[in-house]
Amino acid sequence: MIHSLFLVNSSGDIFLEKHWKSVVSRSVCDYFFEAQERASEPENVPPVIPTPHHYLISVLRHRIYFVAVIQSEVPPLFVIEFLHRVVDTFQDYFGVCTEAAIKDNVVVVYELLEEMLDNGFPLATESNILKELIKPPTILRTVVNTITGSTNVGEQLPTGQLSVVPWRRTGVKYTNNEAYFDVVEEIDAIIDKSGSTITAEIQGVIDACVKLTGMPDLTLSFMNPRLLDDVSFHPCVRFKRWEAERILSFIPPDGNFRLLSYHVSSQNLVAIPVYVKHNITFREGSSQGRFELTLGPKQTMGKGVEAVLVSSQLPRGVLNTNLNPTQGTYTFDPVTKLLSWDVGKINPQKLPSLKGSMSLQAGASKPDENPTINIQFKIQQSALSGLKVNRLDMYGEKYKPFKGIKYMTKAGKFQALLSN
Repeated sequence: MIHSLFLVNSSGDIFLEKHWKSVVSRSVCDYFFEAQERASEPENVPPVIPTPHHYLISVLRHRIYFVAVIQSEVPPLFVIEFLHRVVDTFQDYFGVCTEAAIKDNVVVVYELLEEMLDNGFPLATESNILKELIKPPTILRTVVNTITGSTNVGEQLPTGQLSVVPWRRTGVKYTNNEAYFDVVEEIDAIIDKSGSTITAEIQGVIDACVKLTGMPDLTLSFMNPRLLDDVSFHPCVRFKRWEAERILSFIPPDGNFRLLSYHVSSQNLVAIPVYVKHNITFREGSSQGRFELTLGPKQTMGKGVEAVLVSSQLPRGVLNTNLNPTQGTYTFDPVTKLLSWDVGKINPQKLPSLKGSMSLQAGASKPDENPTINIQFKIQQSALSGLKVNRLDMYGEKYKPFKGIKYMTKAGKFQALLSN
């Protein structure tokens, strides 16, 4: 299965490696670095790279490449899923999964990797089991370990390891019994100059925070479950019941977990929440160019569009800009040619705009690049696909828990093109 794991930062340096079977030389990553150089964007590195004696399977998360080395053919998605589990575990333990956090907790990182893989095969990947095996680091525990020479490794076998419900530990007790679910949708879209949608799709997740006493059995139903396509479930979900009734039935893990992820790709189901009016022109033989950009809400179901950030990579011939925003602030980097406009919240009664001139190199030919406009935004209390939770019921326990559902839509790769 997995022989070695290398962690590579955005500068192309290997800052951590772990070997389970035999030690594999770092030189195997040269094939990965070659693919990285050929890729136009960091996320465009091929996830599976064959070499004469190995396969390199990688994921990019938080600007870190997690590169697994495989010596024999295995299902690549199996390895990719495991690598995502590793990242999620680091994030759960350290709060963030960054190079600094991994280096600061390197002992715990190696202890976790040792438990998550046994001789190269996945063993314990559930957060509840891992936290009983290896205690999450705290300042107090770090000080005590330094003085006493002890480690974070637990002394007893996790109770959930021998259970038929391995993702949930036994004997869970809470004074306040609560279950919260966050429906978060990310829209990827490309819009042409006329405002027509070239492509649009939604990636959605339902994240849960469940703090319930005992062994509760939950059912979650939707008003419109047929919207969900290409669904991936947490192992706790009873798949047969979902297939038959389109109801999520499960005994939840304790604490935070991702209940499911889904995909909505049908164009007629994906509503574009914002529109862009733009006019960026360069005149032949002139040292000036014109920049005009206006944003507005389109189909937001009455919800406000906030945390709006617009960015664009302007042509190399642009020396500087002189723009006036009606709202927010803008910056332009003359070296990288990156224009950023922090808009904030869109007021439908007074649409934000950014207008002005651009200075070009004197005597240079008219720039032929057509920059794209990248837009980031958030819409609170709204799921763009229209997905809505109908009800949440609990069985197996006699108390009445507090339940809450939250919705949010945000932009993924949301681009407006300047040419058709």
